[in-house]
Amino acid sequence: MRKGFDLRDIDAPDNERAALLGLTYRMLGTVADAEDAVQETYVRWYQMTDAERAEIRNSAAWLTRVAGRVCLDMLGSARARRERYVGEWLPEPIPGASSIAMAAPLDPADRVSLDDSVSTALLLVIESLTPAERVAFVLHDVFAVPFAEIAETVGRTPAATRQLASQARRKVHERRTSVSTREQHDAVAEAFAVATETGDLANLVSLLDPQVVLKSDGGGLASAARKPVVGADRVARFVLGLPHLQPTARIEPTLTGDGLAFLVTIDGLADSIVSITVANGLITDIYIVRNPEKLTLWR
Repeated sequence: MRKGFDLRDIDAPDNERAALLGLTYRMLGTVADAEDAVQETYVRWYQMTDAERAEIRNSAAWLTRVAGRVCLDMLGSARARRERYVGEWLPEPIPGASSIAMAAPLDPADRVSLDDSVSTALLLVIESLTPAERVAFVLHDVFAVPFAEIAETVGRTPAATRQLASQARRKVHERRTSVSTREQHDAVAEAFAVATETGDLANLVSLLDPQVVLKSDGGGLASAARKPVVGADRVARFVLGLPHLQPTARIEPTLTGDGLAFLVTIDGLADSIVSITVANGLITDIYIVRNPEKLTLWR
């Protein structure tokens, strides 16, 4: 962040800032990076003269476009940081009722549901896109920004930008088949909690897809599995062994962009967030975020 310029001190409507944070979070995957992007966007706004700002007919559209450009610039360095990251990298989980999760687009229109757009599964798919694809997909499919405006952000023609968004959309759909409804997800999550609490290995295995994958993100700041755990039996035994590592831990149900998830606390402090992805009635992915830098909204 720029010294001497605090995001909280920006003289801007709360809903405008929330919308920009919602936009940048979906592109960058962490709240800290999103805040940096929004701050840089406002820095560019306030660096203009009053006359220059007066010439901008739609300030919300200008802010959205510039925020997208800032994110595009940040994504190159973000990818380099991911390559140096200790262990598995996961997007930062955010409370389901947070302003970032619920932020409405600056120009509301038909779009990907806001809940789904902050799910870990979708954010991981977005992470796999090229920076330009990611910006085009989030701006158009989530925030309904016209292709002509996105073209200015990514430096391409409107036709090329439309094709870019189409490529991104196709990749997203290819990687996200058989996604469950929120009701189906939460029912399986409740059964997962019961099986885990009772230590019922057979019941837990029955809830897991045979090729289920568990990823744990400690970022080198908290203990976590360095590599994914794969397979129903191995994942079930790993999950059931976790309480023995932290016998004083408390597990509480909570809501994230994924739906029903679980907050693990130790001595009243957030230790981790456990969330799942469900498809065809079975758990296909389990995500455990322990990196304390990604748990700030839970403290």
